Amino acid sequence: MGYNIVIVGATGNVGREMLNILSEREFPVDKIAVLASRKSIGTEITFSDNILKTQDLETFDFSSWDIALFAIGSEATKIFAPKAAKTGCIVIDNSSLYRYDPDVPLIVPEVNPEAIFGYTKKNIIANPNCSTAQMVVALKPLHDRARIKRVVVSTYQSVSGSGKEAIDELWNQTKGIYVPGQEVAPKVYPKQIAFNVIPHIDKFMEDGTTKEEWKMVAETKKIIDKSIKVTATCVRVPVFVGHSEAVNIEFEEFLDEDEARNILREAPGILVVDKRDNGGYITPIECVGEFATYISRIRQDSTIENGLNLWCVSDNLRKGAALNAVQIAEVLGQKVLKKG
Repeated sequence: MGYNIVIVGATGNVGREMLNILSEREFPVDKIAVLASRKSIGTEITFSDNILKTQDLETFDFSSWDIALFAIGSEATKIFAPKAAKTGCIVIDNSSLYRYDPDVPLIVPEVNPEAIFGYTKKNIIANPNCSTAQMVVALKPLHDRARIKRVVVSTYQSVSGSGKEAIDELWNQTKGIYVPGQEVAPKVYPKQIAFNVIPHIDKFMEDGTTKEEWKMVAETKKIIDKSIKVTATCVRVPVFVGHSEAVNIEFEEFLDEDEARNILREAPGILVVDKRDNGGYITPIECVGEFATYISRIRQDSTIENGLNLWCVSDNLRKGAALNAVQIAEVLGQKVLKKG
């Protein structure tokens, strides 16, 4: 016996990836519905060997459905997620709308699956920000061993995190550089992204941080431990898919790099690729389409008493969004609904 699943925002990059992952992981599905805005009604979408047609989100009745995976913006989520939740359908939301709500659990299944039971307050579960999700998967097993005091992270985030228009902008700007007269002005980003890096993701806040940087701080504290100090610099880079992070960690007690490497090798959701020779590490292009979060360049930081550095890479459309949402649904099935 399986579940009745709804994908909200099924025509977008994340929605389509959710469908792919449900199929790849053989999630037990009895019925599935794909929803979109009225302008996309009737769009055909493939799921396993089936062709589905999108239905109208505004008129859809969620009352006979078990789980709804939302992959739409916060404004639309604010309208439709509570409507779905009130019918008894459990919402797993990929937007930022509910992440900081104390009555909504923020879940990364490898890190805090036990928090799933908090869903009953609003019948909603939040999916974390893409840059946070991959980092906390690496931090949690190390925190369990030596307790983390402080994290300094610099991100190198792909354009797919901004959606299809950003992917097109990078592609067209890159072509335009080589064809005189076909240069493409920035629209999605404030500056040219092709052959450039932009230290600005989301809006600026009063203290000079960006909203993306603030998200990493707030979400890490909520998911792992509120006592951890986090400071982030988030940068958009000309990569289509795959986020990378250089992470510096300060612990309360000494943790040897070899022990850290072994801990991470045994941790769920992680693959360690860490050879100290040419190519002995993972880059974004190599993680595309993969489920794992990859860790490389693990080494002692000699500038502080109990420090480590590491390199963290993951497919942001998967672990940073669609995969994590499906994993949350799997935890719901195992711990709460127990139908599959």
